Amino acid sequence: MSNSTDDTRGEPLAIRAQKRQSELRDLLAALPEDALRERNDVEVAISVADELLTGDNAHLAESTAAGINRWLENTKHLGEVTPTAPIAQ
Repeated sequence: MSNSTDDTRGEPLAIRAQKRQSELRDLLAALPEDALRERNDVEVAISVADELLTGDNAHLAESTAAGINRWLENTKHLGEVTPTAPIAQ
């Protein structure tokens, strides 16, 4: 899964959040139904973004911008899978 959090640096904050939210929606659609913990984490992240991305996204209040920035950092690695190291024999 690609992660736009770093790739979109320099773009408007609301656009960065919308791109990350889209990635998370794609991740949620791909997760198996029995991955309850992972699905819940992604669903919560998406709902937080929904709350932050209301109103005039072109002119964010400082508190909203800070919340979006914090959200981007907190969700940066959500959905990443760490490859397992080979077992030494």
